Amino acid sequence: MTPRTRLLDPAVARAMSALSAVAKKGLGDPALAELVVLRASQLNHCAFCLDMHLAIAREHGVSERQLDLLATWEEAEDVFDERERAALALTEAVTVLTDGFVPDEVYAQAAKHFDEVRLAHLVGLVVAINNWNRVMVSRRIPPGGYTP
Repeated sequence: MTPRTRLLDPAVARAMSALSAVAKKGLGDPALAELVVLRASQLNHCAFCLDMHLAIAREHGVSERQLDLLATWEEAEDVFDERERAALALTEAVTVLTDGFVPDEVYAQAAKHFDEVRLAHLVGLVVAINNWNRVMVSRRIPPGGYTP
């Protein structure tokens, strides 16, 4: 499979980058933000984003154990705290949308751990990474192009 050269119009890329940056900053927890973008990228099979955000997660102090067990976070109860688990559940619900909506109980659980502003930033971050995943996967961008 050949990478497709042009990713996005520069104005669209800037807008997407701005959304990502604002959502991450507003969430207020860089390590959690990386867990969220990694989980969405796993679900979307985006190798480029996984490669990039694994490096960033390590920079923000996310443990190797969490990175190793992220795909199975539901079973790894002792590895992720309740707040992280609520964020990951919401990430999956927003990313997959198998029932056409985010289940009320998933949203309510996240709302227990995040105030209204941080919850809005969390949803914005999930939306942003899903956009990036779809761009990178549709263009078949391979891992390895990110340098910190």
